[in-house]
Amino acid sequence: MDKKLSAKALTTCAILVAMSVIIGIFCKNFMNFGGGLFRVTFENLPIILSGILFGPLVGGFVGVATDFISYFLSAQIYPPNLIVTLGAASIGVVSGIVSRTVAKKRGFLQIILCEISAHAIGSLIIKSIGLYTFYGIAVLWRIPLYTVIVAVETAVICLLYKNTNFRNTFLNR
Repeated sequence: MDKKLSAKALTTCAILVAMSVIIGIFCKNFMNFGGGLFRVTFENLPIILSGILFGPLVGGFVGVATDFISYFLSAQIYPPNLIVTLGAASIGVVSGIVSRTVAKKRGFLQIILCEISAHAIGSLIIKSIGLYTFYGIAVLWRIPLYTVIVAVETAVICLLYKNTNFRNTFLNR
């Protein structure tokens, strides 16, 4: 991406942040099991997409913005967990780095590598470290959960890439 983001890119990032916040709130309320530990959520999908589309810096910003906005819109009484925020940022950063360096060619391999690496580092390592203080060793249950989440998110992004309107709008820059 150029040094200056276009109005279209800024608008797209704002929409991705809003989508992530809405998905997160929905999942926190309706797909939450075990007091927050076993939350089936796809809120990272827009963060990963922002990293793929606009690079690591923008992906990281979308992750941080999403985490802070979600925190302030929730009814949580404890202070924000900055390690979890770092995990959200790293999801966007890692997906941006992988899409720009490891898998430059847009396509299914790029999506799969971005999803796996972003979730492995951001969700399974960094966020789990942040959540360990609350849940202890039970954070290991996130591994099978995120295996399913990664598969579903990968399928959704692959379907988006197949869509002609999506490709014409976002990939032909």
